[in-house]
Amino acid sequence: MLALSIPGKGDLVLRHIVLDVNGTLAIDGCLIDGVAERLDALKEQLEIHLLTADTHGKQAAIDARLGFAADRVAPGGEAEQKAEFVERLGGEHVIAVGNGANDAGMLRAAAVGIAVLGPEGLSSAALQAADVIAPSILNALDMLLVPGRMVATLRR
Repeated sequence: MLALSIPGKGDLVLRHIVLDVNGTLAIDGCLIDGVAERLDALKEQLEIHLLTADTHGKQAAIDARLGFAADRVAPGGEAEQKAEFVERLGGEHVIAVGNGANDAGMLRAAAVGIAVLGPEGLSSAALQAADVIAPSILNALDMLLVPGRMVATLRR
């Protein structure tokens, strides 16, 4: 659990992190260096969920490296499936992280949505749906590992 008290926004009790894989944690189907170590550190505080359509067919290798399996979204309606996944977890207890247009709904449904500007870019839909914009996935994960950074960004 990650508890944050954000001036002007209130108290958040976060239990889950939902992460898009391709474009956010991985580029061209390969995990970005430094992600595995940060996720390993975060699993002490948050239940980690990966969502993917396995665009590049390399999710099994990513799962093996991380030591857990991603949830697959079916072709068609990916945006809705991702948002529904966050809602089923209880959006008020979720941090969602993504970069694509199909991530906008989950960013909006989460207590905190983090849009990542990565090597694949950042969709304007994700940008508009997010509470926080991070210049990389490593910066986004570090913000959670050092929660004072998140508080400083979100305070009003």
